[in-house]
Amino acid sequence: MNIFRLTGDLSHLAAIVILLLKIWKTRSCAGISGKSQLLFALVFTTRYLDLFTSFISLYNTSMKVIYLACSYATVYLIYLKFKATYDGNHDTFRVEFLVVPVGGLSFLVNHDFSPLEILWTFSIYLESVAILPQLFMISKTGEAETITTHYLFFLGLYRALYLVNWIWRFYFEGFFDLIAVVAGVVQTILYCDFFYLYITKGILPSSWDYRRPPPCPASFFFFFFFF
Repeated sequence: MNIFRLTGDLSHLAAIVILLLKIWKTRSCAGISGKSQLLFALVFTTRYLDLFTSFISLYNTSMKVIYLACSYATVYLIYLKFKATYDGNHDTFRVEFLVVPVGGLSFLVNHDFSPLEILWTFSIYLESVAILPQLFMISKTGEAETITTHYLFFLGLYRALYLVNWIWRFYFEGFFDLIAVVAGVVQTILYCDFFYLYITKGILPSSWDYRRPPPCPASFFFFFFFF
């Protein structure tokens, strides 16, 4: 395992922990898209079915269990324990527009036409767009809490580091997975505007108007999806 994959995994874990702590400490899930969290739970569920059929390493198994447990814990907090604070009126992204096309694509483009491989491919495709309901929710409300921006930053950093990881593996291991790379590039692009604002402003204030096109070239991609 190279340093880019390790730091990518740690960034991913940091994002999940930040979100869980935010919800638990504030006793509120305001500003959090429950639909995005449901999609991420679906991503981990369909990706880690091999948890019961194969063992790669203790690290690999531990991370799979942690991701699954944390994703379902987040869904539980949003839809059950702190349901009264969930802003369903703004979390209105039509997730079927993501799940159905992704499901169809996973049947058509995959490495092997077998149940586990199709589900793994489905999870890769779905993860690339699972954050869209959260970004859409922010675009509707026009604001985001500081802690939510940290969550999004570390989530985006995880994908960016994984892109570097794939470049490293291609040059030093001769490994290349076109499906994972293309999906990762798409997901990273979705964070471009957010990264631009996060870095140039240090931290995004809750008063930032997300509905105004940000001065970054990737904004064209952002508004293509949202408007």
